[in-house]
Amino acid sequence: MPNALKVFQAFDRALISEVPTDDSASLERKLAAAAGAFADRDGWLAPHARISILRKTAVLLEGRRDEFEKTIAREGGKPLADAIVEVTRAIDGLVDAADELRNFAGREIPMGLTAASAHRLAFTTKEPIGVVAAISAFNHPLNLIIHQVAPAVAVGCPVIVKPAATTPISCLKLVSLFWEAGLDEAWCQTLVTDDNELAERLATDSRVAFLSFIGSARVGWYLKSKLPPGTRCALEHGGAAPVIVDRSANPADIIEPIVKGGYYHAGQVCVSVQRIFVHQSLMTDFIERLEARVAQLRVGDPLLKETEVGPLILPRETERVSAWIDEAKASGTRIIGGGRFSETTLLPSVLVNPPADAKVSKLEVFGPLTCVYGFTELDDAIALANSLAYAFQSSIFSNDIKSALHAARRLDASAVLINDHTAFRTDWMPFTGRRQSGYGIGGIPWTMEEMSEDKMIVLNHVK
Repeated sequence: MPNALKVFQAFDRALISEVPTDDSASLERKLAAAAGAFADRDGWLAPHARISILRKTAVLLEGRRDEFEKTIAREGGKPLADAIVEVTRAIDGLVDAADELRNFAGREIPMGLTAASAHRLAFTTKEPIGVVAAISAFNHPLNLIIHQVAPAVAVGCPVIVKPAATTPISCLKLVSLFWEAGLDEAWCQTLVTDDNELAERLATDSRVAFLSFIGSARVGWYLKSKLPPGTRCALEHGGAAPVIVDRSANPADIIEPIVKGGYYHAGQVCVSVQRIFVHQSLMTDFIERLEARVAQLRVGDPLLKETEVGPLILPRETERVSAWIDEAKASGTRIIGGGRFSETTLLPSVLVNPPADAKVSKLEVFGPLTCVYGFTELDDAIALANSLAYAFQSSIFSNDIKSALHAARRLDASAVLINDHTAFRTDWMPFTGRRQSGYGIGGIPWTMEEMSEDKMIVLNHVK
């Protein structure tokens, strides 16, 4: 098939399908269609129509959940048990966006507070910002698209979404559901390409009012630097999420959530547990328990219901993560577990006290490993947790409320989870990286705010 993108199963690299790609001409057609739809204010959908489309899309997705679950597992390599959760979240996200419109409104601005403002009534209304360009990542190939597209549809922005080249099928299937639910194609389109230059043209076109980017910090910050004046954006990158295990914590109670947060989707999550700082008095017990639980993780084909850890998205990623582990091992780091299951799949590992300058200590691994470091003073652990250029979500496990709140106040993070892992998220809570980890705020209601603008209307009613 000419001009097609080959999509492979992440686990065994078997070909799933060949997806037609877009070129420069099709990008121009889609941008013109989106800009034209937005320019026709009489054609804007009323809130009740947008609510109806979002709810109908949720119903259609529910009816095809098995198909979407298997698609996520195949193209993205996410274990089926977690793919089931992703589809459930996606359905809820559509409903959440529809429900949010019941309270999505402006407010009255008080007048008459001075003589000059007397006899006036002022209020704000919400308007869509304009055309949205959404560039997405592979690791949640359905739900990340929901995070970007559902808010745009809800507020009335035409959206062009570019899925990751490795996982476009979930996105294409979802957009077709929006069309089936009654949304005109001009209001929700896809750009399928592995051409970075074409993706950059989408992001930086002057007709785009808002860029939603989920992916690497290097690409996100580069695109932000290229945006035309006035274009707004939200960037969601990653980090090396820290977890502190306070001396009052009970290792028996906390291993399960830490393992879930660290090895879920083979660690390919932007807030995956990566750096675990454990009080020295607990180190031996904690490591023994962590080693035992990690050894029990079932690794293999993501389409099998029992699989807990599947492949990395590309074989080259297994090579990269393996090289980082080897670097740490060469520096004397103790490695627990690890090894290779297949070309695409690594066995989970634990690295004990890797050097501070090792890649696994200072960069986002995006692989099935965690690093454990000992500490004696809580403030020292907090300083180490805050020492990188990334700041997203963090957590502390503690049975001492004083220590927990002490850490919560001092950890440099957009969210501090107490007695929970760093990868916890609901789709209606704010989700944002600080510093190099991101810009703007995610989460469906918060993204709706980002994709809208307030317009103030002032009525002079002097008789």
